[in-house]
Amino acid sequence: MAEAEESSKPLFAGLSDISISDDIPVEGDISVPVGTHNTDDDLSTLDEPVKDTILRDLRAVGQKFVHVMYPKKSSALLRDWDLWGPLLLCVTLALMLQGGSTDSEEDGRPQFAEVFVIIWFGSVIITLNSKLLGGTISFFQSLCVLGYCILPLTVAMIVCRIVLLGGSGVFSFAVRLIVVTTSFGWSTFASTAFLADSQPVNRKALVVYPVFVFYFVIGWMVLTFSPSH
Repeated sequence: MAEAEESSKPLFAGLSDISISDDIPVEGDISVPVGTHNTDDDLSTLDEPVKDTILRDLRAVGQKFVHVMYPKKSSALLRDWDLWGPLLLCVTLALMLQGGSTDSEEDGRPQFAEVFVIIWFGSVIITLNSKLLGGTISFFQSLCVLGYCILPLTVAMIVCRIVLLGGSGVFSFAVRLIVVTTSFGWSTFASTAFLADSQPVNRKALVVYPVFVFYFVIGWMVLTFSPSH
């Protein structure tokens, strides 16, 4: 009889006696009040027109250009990093350098891929060096800063091509030397202004040195540029 009574009980009857103690914290809230406004909806861009998205990205790139041309301690390049600006600068510089170079072997024109690889490979090496030395900056943040800081050298390339329109004499070389040297110093200073705080104090020199060499190589390519004939 006892076995018959036990078998007649519901299978999950004992679960009604189980309760969560008030001392056990329960995280999360599954209740969604009706009519509440979610702040994430204001930040959503799923319903945004493509034109507005492109204009917003262009404004963000322009603001980062301003930060580079007026270098100061700021987290703008680190907080809102992107690779659109570096890609634009790299392509622009590579296209202009493709017009000729004194170090070229055939027709005075370095290949587009060569310039492109030098810039991006150099940026990756500097970033890995920074991470191995204990830097707190992320991989893509470092690429963003190094890429955007090519802007002064890109401007120098434009100025040098304009100067070369008047000839390639001693005066032209002197002007180009001043412009490239100033741009090289500007790029180096701007990049270190953004990256210095993310490095250990006793290893900052080991981080700055590769940055110096990186921009020096780019500056040398700009200075030795000569239009093809």
